[in-house]
Amino acid sequence: MSTNPAIEPKVRKFESVEGVDIGSRNKSDGIRFRLVSYNILAQVYVKSALLPHSPPACLKWKARSHAILSVLKNLQADFFCLQEVDEYDSFYRNNMDSLGYSGIYIQRTGQRKRDGCAIFYKPSCAELVTKERIEYNDLVDSIKADSVSCSEQKIETSNEGKDSRKDSRDLNDPLVRLKRDCVGIMAAFRINKPFQHIVIVANTHLYWDPELADVKLAQAKYLLSRLAQFKTLISDEFECTPSLLLAGDFNSIPGDMVYSYLVSGNAKPTETIEEEEAPVPLSSVYEVTRGEPKFTNCTPGFTNTLDYIFISPSDFIKPVSILQLPEPDSPDVVGFLPNHHHPSDHLPIGAEFEIRRE
Repeated sequence: MSTNPAIEPKVRKFESVEGVDIGSRNKSDGIRFRLVSYNILAQVYVKSALLPHSPPACLKWKARSHAILSVLKNLQADFFCLQEVDEYDSFYRNNMDSLGYSGIYIQRTGQRKRDGCAIFYKPSCAELVTKERIEYNDLVDSIKADSVSCSEQKIETSNEGKDSRKDSRDLNDPLVRLKRDCVGIMAAFRINKPFQHIVIVANTHLYWDPELADVKLAQAKYLLSRLAQFKTLISDEFECTPSLLLAGDFNSIPGDMVYSYLVSGNAKPTETIEEEEAPVPLSSVYEVTRGEPKFTNCTPGFTNTLDYIFISPSDFIKPVSILQLPEPDSPDVVGFLPNHHHPSDHLPIGAEFEIRRE
């Protein structure tokens, strides 16, 4: 993988939180595991016309695929939450298997949507207990309209294959507005050593268009409602209190409607919440440790933070280290992404967690 000169990945280190020695991973009497979230940029969306700032050699599939694998290998995570995975069966599943990972995958809804979300995990660390798909097109089913059949026919015949184009359909029609073909996946894993504990890991990719902020908020509310139900299901079936981690590309910047909603369930009693609170308490791992990154997506038209790892706070799980990210003037991100050091227009984010006995 390192013999290809087009991309030489720059992979940063994990930084300890509050003086925790991240080298003491094997010394702790608790469970320690590492989770990384990464929008790897689907190859189907890699067009030189859309990425004119990127060196052409960095956009070729062979160079990018080898570089992405190199990044994942060097990060040494126990769980990977990947978005925009479009070569799961033909490339990632077998190559990740050779690195010691098993995977679960959901492809985006829609005939022309080739990418999706994947969770890769180390069977040596965690055992998959159960999983559920999240399809945000289910929101359409909640809309009651007289012309449902007519609207659905219109939607199916006008699907576009690339999300970078503005939607020319009637966005005033809620059946059209909500049908964005976005997905997510959530799974429960049993960690057996040094003691048993169940961890819920969820991965998602919300819709991109800032002009459809209401759609993103509807997706976020549906996501947390499903997560709350899933957590209750796992708690009841296994008579436990599972830890919960939510990661992904939320296409939302810190403090906007979606972000504010996602963390609203963890608001302090003295805080006034004007909107409804989320059914699951969540905190952003970066925000509660070092503050949100200055950016996780870096392109000429947009550079800001879109990717997050959320944790449901409890007394027995805490972050002990986080993956460092570059500064805006770091040499490896000058000129925007993708480039010779980063195979995607997004940066990976990550954290290591420790679970104490309940």
